[in-house]
Amino acid sequence: MSEPAATTGKPSVDERTVKRAVWASAMGNATEWYDYGVFTSGAIAVAIGSQFFPGEGNAVLKSLALLAVGFIVRPFGGAFFGPLGDKLGRKRVLAITILLMSGCTFLVGILPTYAGSYSMGIAAPIAILLLRIIQGFSTGGEYGGAATFIAEYSPTKRRGFFGSFLELGTLAGYVLGNLVVLSVTLSMSAEQVAAWGWRIPFFIALPLGLIGLYLRNKLEDTPEFRRMEAKGEAPKKAPLKEIFVRNWRMILNLIGIVLLLNVADYLLLTTMPTYFTDTLKINDNTATLIIIAVEIIQMAIIIPLGALSDRIGRKPLLLTAAIGFLVLSWPSLKLMQSGSILWLFVGFLIVALLLVLILAVIGSTFPAMFPTRVRYGSFAIGYNISTSLFGGTAGVIVTALIKSTGNEDWPAYYLMAAALIAIIPIIKIPETSQVPMDQIDTEGSGGGKSLTGATAQR
Repeated sequence: MSEPAATTGKPSVDERTVKRAVWASAMGNATEWYDYGVFTSGAIAVAIGSQFFPGEGNAVLKSLALLAVGFIVRPFGGAFFGPLGDKLGRKRVLAITILLMSGCTFLVGILPTYAGSYSMGIAAPIAILLLRIIQGFSTGGEYGGAATFIAEYSPTKRRGFFGSFLELGTLAGYVLGNLVVLSVTLSMSAEQVAAWGWRIPFFIALPLGLIGLYLRNKLEDTPEFRRMEAKGEAPKKAPLKEIFVRNWRMILNLIGIVLLLNVADYLLLTTMPTYFTDTLKINDNTATLIIIAVEIIQMAIIIPLGALSDRIGRKPLLLTAAIGFLVLSWPSLKLMQSGSILWLFVGFLIVALLLVLILAVIGSTFPAMFPTRVRYGSFAIGYNISTSLFGGTAGVIVTALIKSTGNEDWPAYYLMAAALIAIIPIIKIPETSQVPMDQIDTEGSGGGKSLTGATAQR
């Protein structure tokens, strides 16, 4: 049921429109993570590394480094698109970001390689590098806007439920990417995959992006943004200075929580596939099937967990996850290293279940940390600074540490350190599970206080 306009001070929205807004936002996240699922799978990572960067060195590490390059520019994308979304509206900016993301992924599939009959020499690695940079720049504006779009459309008492669909999109996109790669590797020889088969999964990104664009263009901008515009409170220019001057403390809290989220997310979803094949010497297809199975379990429970957070709050789930990573990361990794496929599955499942506790609530937690006027920009900047520094680099750093030291436990050490850091900001942020998004403008994140009583229950 939608919240009455007279009560919330914003345009009334029926539940059908809310659901359409949720799926339109989740589609962008699915497109982004479809790309990661394809790019980091063992066979594709080897093909990209060898086809575009021939010569000495580990092909998988080259691919992971290429993926990390895109993360360097993500904060710049967040700083550009985020404040623009606060000025022009969420819908317009999200239309641009989803087109850029899906288009760049598609273009990777048609790029000539370094050598061979369809090649362009040194221009090939430069071209794929530029595409990853553009992809990273546009992704910097996508996630914060998509989460903001869902949160500002959702009724207060169901924001956790609807917000969890954003990360359902993450998991669905990643599973789809892995399934497409698995289909390619099972239907072709290794030589065919390395020569041209690796291109096929990249082609699917474009129709995914076009579907997302269509869904987004069928909607009005969010009720919160329209409320702000109607009151004449929308920024006249992109509020970059205002974001840092008034919200820097909450941005730091966001960075600390996202540190754990993205170290866990990128280690488990983009690094572990190559860890299984390169370090643990698991067959490519076996590793892919294990990851797909675990992610399907995550998909099955993420929505109930989001709904649970509407009843008990977001912070209990976040704290449980952080403490769990601190205590269970090392034992879980030891199970993965046992040599048994069953225990590998169990170990991976444990840390994946801890991750889904975070994934279920971030779509409702992070937007509610900032007021409407600077919500998109503050979220996008803080999120992408943390992602760039700690998420995108996690795979490269952990893989390099394993190879340089010979110690295969680095994924656990990295997760434990991230969890220890994240516990502090999780404790410090306000609990906003029952706080209307428009109320955050006046009493929410800036003061660091949780709203209670009649105001919080509006």
